[in-house]
Amino acid sequence: MTVKFENFNNPRKNAIEGIKKSIPAEIWEKNTVFLSQLRKAISEHPVSRHPAIQILNDGVIDKVSLEKIHLEYRHAIVQVFTDALLMAQFQAKQLEPRLKSGSKMYPRFLLALNILDEFGFRPGLDDEGYYSGNPEYAHYPLFEDVLNDFRISQDDRNCYQPSMISEKVRSYLENSFNDYKAVTALLAVAEEEVILFSPALRHATHAIGYDVDSGYYYVHGVSHDATAEAADDDHEDDLWFVLAQACTEEDYDFITKICFEYCDLWQQFWDKQIADLQYEPYQKLA
Repeated sequence: MTVKFENFNNPRKNAIEGIKKSIPAEIWEKNTVFLSQLRKAISEHPVSRHPAIQILNDGVIDKVSLEKIHLEYRHAIVQVFTDALLMAQFQAKQLEPRLKSGSKMYPRFLLALNILDEFGFRPGLDDEGYYSGNPEYAHYPLFEDVLNDFRISQDDRNCYQPSMISEKVRSYLENSFNDYKAVTALLAVAEEEVILFSPALRHATHAIGYDVDSGYYYVHGVSHDATAEAADDDHEDDLWFVLAQACTEEDYDFITKICFEYCDLWQQFWDKQIADLQYEPYQKLA
């Protein structure tokens, strides 16, 4: 069969349609209702209204404190996020043999769009008609560039001893790597945390005089933000679509449990960041 070129348009839509059609309609409906309710409950978790968001937005955190927050955040999520995405893509093999052969390729394709973004590819073709991208534009190196702006040396980064809660946040995600449903669910929660805190971190970084009109903070946030080139909301939606294909009713309690445990850890993470601030009005909020 010859594949027509127009079939390559709307790759994200094509992947979502393939995911949806790979399971019975009644299971898709039941799973999406469950996940919609879960997302609403997650959006009402206290971490979504954490005082740290307003403190960061107020631009009152000094440079030394903000350096530490960035090192903590780096350890907790930035260094391991793409590891988790790649593990989710790999563990999609767990869909078979429960689903029809080849079904794992739809979520792998959808996850690849997130991975391409994380790795520094850009939509469109280069001057030679090939993929457009540069690994220096990958999100992890861009975060390292922020640390360069802070003049944090490589030795200081390597020798940094993260807090216990930063280690717990990181380990919780890493411990999910062997379970496709678990790592996908936690990645979806992680994207929500990125959406909540990246704009605030951007404001705080700008407030101490650093350029945030390009680089890491320019590519993090939501797709409708005209001041950034980000799509974390689309990536989060896609992870829930992936999970809607993967989960069964027997998984609902487990998925709910781990999502809220991960939210609780993020709540504790930001409690710790506030507690370490030297500003007396904020210490009582921890």
